[in-house]
Amino acid sequence: MNLDEVKPRPMGDVPGSPENIKLKDFRPVSVFNTVKTVVRSARFPVIDMHTHAWQTTTNIKQWVNTMEAANVEKAIILSFETGAAFDEIMRRFAEYPDKFYIWCGLDYTGYNEPGNEWTDRAIAELERCYRLGAKGVGELGDKGVGEYYSRPVAGYGLHLNDARMQPLLKKCGELGMPVNVHIADPIWMYLPMDEQNDGLMNAYNWRIDLNRQGILDHAELLKTFEEAIRQNPGTTFIACHLLNCCHDLEIVAKLFDRYDNIYADITSRLKEIATVPRYAKAFFERYQDRLFYGSDAGYDPANTFDFATKIYQATFRLLESADEHIYEHDLFKYHWPLYGLELTDTVLKKLYHDNAMKLLTR
Repeated sequence: MNLDEVKPRPMGDVPGSPENIKLKDFRPVSVFNTVKTVVRSARFPVIDMHTHAWQTTTNIKQWVNTMEAANVEKAIILSFETGAAFDEIMRRFAEYPDKFYIWCGLDYTGYNEPGNEWTDRAIAELERCYRLGAKGVGELGDKGVGEYYSRPVAGYGLHLNDARMQPLLKKCGELGMPVNVHIADPIWMYLPMDEQNDGLMNAYNWRIDLNRQGILDHAELLKTFEEAIRQNPGTTFIACHLLNCCHDLEIVAKLFDRYDNIYADITSRLKEIATVPRYAKAFFERYQDRLFYGSDAGYDPANTFDFATKIYQATFRLLESADEHIYEHDLFKYHWPLYGLELTDTVLKKLYHDNAMKLLTR
């Protein structure tokens, strides 16, 4: 016998050895023989409060068919846009006024100029978009460097509590236009990219460089948001993505308790809170009148309808079923398993539809 044939080899030399698996390639498959519920359409009609329209070639009829198959009654398009780009989106969706509500951005052109000229221009553009049919504003966004989501000009260094922003936010309230705001990002993106970061595999791709000059951290961004809410009691704010506070929903809870002009959508955050289902379910029950459903459909440039179908089915399953140990690697980039929240019909009706309807029909 050749002794080399029985001599133990270092595990790193064995094909398929765990020593050769990279963390970014970790894709566990559940071995548990548990219930796997298929939810092709929502139990109750849905108003999707968070979608996008980044692709000019999108087949709107196909999108409507996708929505109807999932029992989605209406979608809010958060366009980011002003000017000609906003006008183009309005024309693109004009055939389906009952299916899509278009929200505009804010025009920051000239925001660093002295005086109030840029503010006057921005308010004039907001009013123009409103007259064309804009039902709200958003998605505004500040991950630390300023309000850079709206187009055509990014408002770098311009945070939501900036004095220059207040006339615009006040005008939104006067026009009855809710303001959808993306503040910060999930806490994992701000933590060190090390072995203790349990959201590392997703956080690495979206990590925030806190060494960048002038950037605000997670807590500082939340302060800018709260100050804007407090300064504009007549304006309705929607903290999208659960205010990016899935790690501590009590932060959102305290804002709900302090102010009656703030709501939140759950868009793209079930992948975080469904890993702590009892904690998340208790929050949903406690604040069932302040939460909206959202899918984030429409941002994927390649597979708008395929993504929408998958995200609807995956999120409806997480909200409606009691399924356990669920992996959705194609949709959600975290490594952890997810668990169904099994929300009551009362909570589901409000989350899916009734809360949004109350807001949209004010």
